[in-house]
Amino acid sequence: MEIKIHPVSETPRAEIEEKKKDPGFGRVFSDRMFRCRWSEEKGWHDPEIVPYGPITLDPAANVLHYGQEVFEGLKAYAWEDGRVALFRPEKNGERIDNSARRLCIPPVGPELWLEAIETLVDLERAWIPADGKGSLYIRPTIIGDEPGLGVSASNSYLFYIIVGPAGPYFPSGFKPVKIYIQKKYVRAAVGGIGFAKTSGNYAASLLPGKIAKEKGCAQVLYLDAREFKHIEELGGMNVMCLFGNTLTTPPLDGSILPGVTRDSIMTLARDMGYEVEERSISVDEIRAGARTGELKEMFAVGTAAVVTSIGTLLIEDEDVVIGDGGVGDAARSFYDRLTGIQFGRLPDPFGWTRIVPEKRKG
Repeated sequence: MEIKIHPVSETPRAEIEEKKKDPGFGRVFSDRMFRCRWSEEKGWHDPEIVPYGPITLDPAANVLHYGQEVFEGLKAYAWEDGRVALFRPEKNGERIDNSARRLCIPPVGPELWLEAIETLVDLERAWIPADGKGSLYIRPTIIGDEPGLGVSASNSYLFYIIVGPAGPYFPSGFKPVKIYIQKKYVRAAVGGIGFAKTSGNYAASLLPGKIAKEKGCAQVLYLDAREFKHIEELGGMNVMCLFGNTLTTPPLDGSILPGVTRDSIMTLARDMGYEVEERSISVDEIRAGARTGELKEMFAVGTAAVVTSIGTLLIEDEDVVIGDGGVGDAARSFYDRLTGIQFGRLPDPFGWTRIVPEKRKG
């Protein structure tokens, strides 16, 4: 499908540069967005790039009542040589299609996925921070927009993508964070939609996240829904533990999001000489490991923040310090190597980066 590109009133370059200085995360958006619709008769059709702006929905639209929605998050990076690269966009495409199938949403497919992202990113190059720190955050979303209050899957869908410059996810930057573990709220259960990137999973994390912040913590580390004994993931990131020389992370059993950064860190760890294992990790094991020193580091990983050291766990009312409470050597090494590949500063032996063709002129 050929993507139709509509005229856009572009933000003056000086204003763009000012907005890129301190964009925060997810607050600043570019001039354009991509959109495409699906119907039973036509499938995905009429892809186009239009001015960024509000979406009109019927008050009875499926997404507003039954949450039929999936989304993704990935980034584009400005390299020193002037090229722009995406990082493993095919993996995000696979994940949004898997999420879509779980929520009865028609998959986008790899061809439309990559063409839509590359076209939009190419047109919005001016919005990509060129400081080697910030990036262009990309948020593709699919929603069911058919009006009707019967509990059923929508018969029409809107696929849209918005982008904008992004700085650090955590305002404190690359510093250790304090994380809250509690035994009252769960994020997801096996057999549910925990593995899908859908708004319902994040809605479930809002109240516990608010409580965590009131206790001086950055996020919540959720436990399994059955026994409240084993760690799963944070509200928006996967989690990893370094026991001795073994990088350990909870298995993908259906309640945990299969993070692209998670997979990338595991690959880097093997390449860097670490043992890697996916297994259940109990809170008791973490407590004991922190006490004996066997648990050397603990960190969260995800597209937005990349790698973030966990310095302290608040387990109910007990502070458990991990290592010396600071940024661990392994976390720093993983962060430096992964971001080095993403920004084109280091070799990419895994073929993870994809250069965005410069072919669209708007």
